[in-house]
Amino acid sequence: MAPVFGKAAMGAGQFSPYAVVALRTTMATALLVLLMLFFRRQYLYIYPAGLYGCLLAGALNGIGSIFYYVGLSKLNASVAQMLYALYPFFVAFWLQLDGQPPSKLTVVRIVIAGFSAFLLTKVDSGSINLTGVVFMLISAALYALHLPVNQRVLYDVPAPTVTVYTLLAMSAVVVPAYFIASPPPPLDPPWLPVLGLTAVTFGSRLMLFLGVKNIGGMQTALLGLSELLVAITFSHILLGETLTRWQWMGTAGLGVSLLLVWFEKPVSRPLHTKGLLSWLQPPDFPSDFYRH
Repeated sequence: MAPVFGKAAMGAGQFSPYAVVALRTTMATALLVLLMLFFRRQYLYIYPAGLYGCLLAGALNGIGSIFYYVGLSKLNASVAQMLYALYPFFVAFWLQLDGQPPSKLTVVRIVIAGFSAFLLTKVDSGSINLTGVVFMLISAALYALHLPVNQRVLYDVPAPTVTVYTLLAMSAVVVPAYFIASPPPPLDPPWLPVLGLTAVTFGSRLMLFLGVKNIGGMQTALLGLSELLVAITFSHILLGETLTRWQWMGTAGLGVSLLLVWFEKPVSRPLHTKGLLSWLQPPDFPSDFYRH
């Protein structure tokens, strides 16, 4: 739903891309912080290396979010999400550098997903804004990098803790960008799409890190391709966007890639002493710390 709500908020004469990303991030962050302060204050604890990892992941994702919404402003919501769906390629690359090579089945699924995403970019007429395409690919690469960073932290830290510190770091990036690059907001802005975007940001971020914690970054990324199907469906219903026959074939291919997740083996925990992110070392503290 993010590209649909984002596109609706960035209609003619409405919020700028910088305003959209700043508002949805800060509002979702504030909501999560308040909930944790009142109901789960113990989840605010995090060891220093874990905090550094969350801050790094949040900074990467914050920059990627800026590229995402600027790119989204130049493309149709469905096409933008199709290009963004290439991020499993980047996840596989970053995990390889972190000493976590993908399985053979995962490679097959990536190939199917990549070819499907290529079909999804084919249009019968007109052209696609190349700047928007490049911005969406940069966003996908940065989003993909933040997943293995947070995966390292999530081995030892609960998902709500990772979520709140990652969102705080994202806010620290996108808010200054808004004040530097964004024009003044409209006099009568469309708040309903922004509130919808805030709600899906809050829920999806928490569910994202719960997924990474339980099945790993690579499988989370591949299952996350289902967001493309949601974006296509609601872009058609709410924004009136349509698909070509090639794009429908690509949608079917993504569905096959998603279904193959049932044959994947459970994620194994890699050693902290190896890989690109080996500096994310946990301290020694009781395994039931968060339960108490």
